[in-house]
Amino acid sequence: MSELERKQDRAPVPADWTYAPAPESTDIVSLQDRYGLFVGGEWVEPASGEYFTTISPRDEEPLAGVAQAGREDVDRAVGAARDAFQNGWGKASAAERAKYLFRIARILQERSREFAVLESLNGGKPIKESRDVDLPLAAAHFFYYAGWADKLEYAFPNRTPKPIGVAGQIIPWNFPLLMLAWKVAPALAAGNTVVLKPAETTPLTALLFCDVLRQAELPAGVVNILTGDGRTGAEIVKHPGTDKIAFTGSTEVGKAIQRELAGTGKKLTLELGGKAANIIFDDAALDQAVEGIVNGIYFNQGHVCCAGSRLFVQESIYEQTIDKLKRRLTTLRVGDPLDKNTDVGAINSSMQLEKIAELVESGKEEGAEIYQPPCRLPEKGYWFVPTVFTNVAQSYRIAQEEIFGPVLSVLTFRTPDEAVEKANNTPYGLSAGVWTEKGSRILAMAQRLRAGVVWANTFNRFDPTSPFGGYKESGFGREGGLHGLEPYLKFDGETEEWGG
Repeated sequence: MSELERKQDRAPVPADWTYAPAPESTDIVSLQDRYGLFVGGEWVEPASGEYFTTISPRDEEPLAGVAQAGREDVDRAVGAARDAFQNGWGKASAAERAKYLFRIARILQERSREFAVLESLNGGKPIKESRDVDLPLAAAHFFYYAGWADKLEYAFPNRTPKPIGVAGQIIPWNFPLLMLAWKVAPALAAGNTVVLKPAETTPLTALLFCDVLRQAELPAGVVNILTGDGRTGAEIVKHPGTDKIAFTGSTEVGKAIQRELAGTGKKLTLELGGKAANIIFDDAALDQAVEGIVNGIYFNQGHVCCAGSRLFVQESIYEQTIDKLKRRLTTLRVGDPLDKNTDVGAINSSMQLEKIAELVESGKEEGAEIYQPPCRLPEKGYWFVPTVFTNVAQSYRIAQEEIFGPVLSVLTFRTPDEAVEKANNTPYGLSAGVWTEKGSRILAMAQRLRAGVVWANTFNRFDPTSPFGGYKESGFGREGGLHGLEPYLKFDGETEEWGG
């Protein structure tokens, strides 16, 4: 017997494939005890002197004190943005604007680990998602729109594009830095100035972004960051000095903003809720489709407006698909967001956890069958086990309402016509997915599905060159791509404004 064979005989067979902890160090992040407001290129105290505490959802430990901006602070920030627009940025050459955007993109790349750790620490998402998705995409958006800054006349030929002025922007808590990039990059490329409010539960990466602006030497007042709750956002929306409002968040708040702006002439884009259909045909590559299902609903704990929370499976492959899906769920690792092995991190807040739990209870009460894999959750923090509901009727709340958590509702269909009818039976229209090997079927389904984005044999894929947005109660307007520039521009001879 050879030496190699003797060594192979003695090699132990692992009895347990559990991953050893692989925590990401937080030493790279340096947090202040308290943060003010970033207005006119300077840190200022809130006029009210009011602060609140932002915490880490993984252990409920406080991270920093954050300022609560009020009406006076909004007025000051809008004034700083207006002054910067009229006395420099709005008149700067396109090449000069592009230079700053390129700087910001490069700095984000250089500091990507720092931002990724802070994003996971404050928001609860797994570090591998912050590191591999959020940060690369955020930098890519600034690179992309830097390239458009000096080509606007080619992008909109014979229309003479001009900046609109001061943009008020309100972003959600599920992708704090990425949503900031989606909004700030096109606004600056078009020559506008910005007053931005991050979500109250995840303000820290937006506040760290202020240091990127300092490092890039962006002129004072071009970007102003105000923290606070919904009251701050309301003040930005109704301030007479803002020329454009961009909002990403709930449909309920989006409707309130549209009512507030009715008749004001302000431009408005809304990216709101969703209840996306993920449709699996019997000729789909099933193992690939199962990975797409998991990515579609459990990515970022289901805190995704375009999450594939309704799964439609063709009846002939229903049992096989559910078996594979349940087996896959047993391999998902739920736990510390800063562990590089974690697949499903912490729920963003106690309020969101309560909403998820309440809707899951309603699903059980209405008669759906629940499956949750064996899972040991951490004792501290906000956590929810990845969940699948089968035997779901179209009328159940879990099939109609946006849960915004790691909860999947499974329904069946027989024909493409039935799939389209069921998929479109929702007040939302943000996204959808189609899984089939037939290209003609993909095109036919995409044409009939009332969704702003339709993915084919994949899900939750984003690119700065591709526009994103919805229909119906999922909002209007597009972010990303060439389409994402237009809401931040006005054109000679144009009289029609976007908005309520």
